[in-house]
Amino acid sequence: MGTVTKKTAERRKAPLQTPSVYNSNAIRDLSGALNALLADSFALYLKTKNFHWHVSGPHFRDYHLLFDEHADQIFAMTDPIAERVRKIGGTTLRSIGQVSRQQRIEDNDAEFVTPEDMLAELREDNKDMVERLREVHDLCDEHGDVATASLIENWIDETERRVWFLFESTRSAHAP
Repeated sequence: MGTVTKKTAERRKAPLQTPSVYNSNAIRDLSGALNALLADSFALYLKTKNFHWHVSGPHFRDYHLLFDEHADQIFAMTDPIAERVRKIGGTTLRSIGQVSRQQRIEDNDAEFVTPEDMLAELREDNKDMVERLREVHDLCDEHGDVATASLIENWIDETERRVWFLFESTRSAHAP
């Protein structure tokens, strides 16, 4: 085994021990909650892009652009979530397999979904995401993680905005 290979092998055995101000229970709890949130974010991102790619009908352009804007917002959350996990001393998701095992957002593999069903499904998924964000925020408060809580507050606002837009897009022109 060459010198470079030995060094590489040694590095691969070295644990990822990021210095942390949090105790091991806080690191475990926060990392677990954030990784589940990260898995949900990837699942919601892909579902939103799926609907963006497959939307059809008279409001195609509006929905196509709306879904793309929403997907960009959701994807923008992923790196800060993963980096918070590392900053607090944990490790984060490493594969699509881990995402699929931890996601709580249900996939939609249907051949065809009506635009109305796309809007309704994404609205409910985003409502669920708001609740999960609030739960993680509460956990951050328990452990004194103000940096993560601060990020989550902005994501709650963005997610509530998505729920609002998705709701309004499904209202009938004749609704009171």
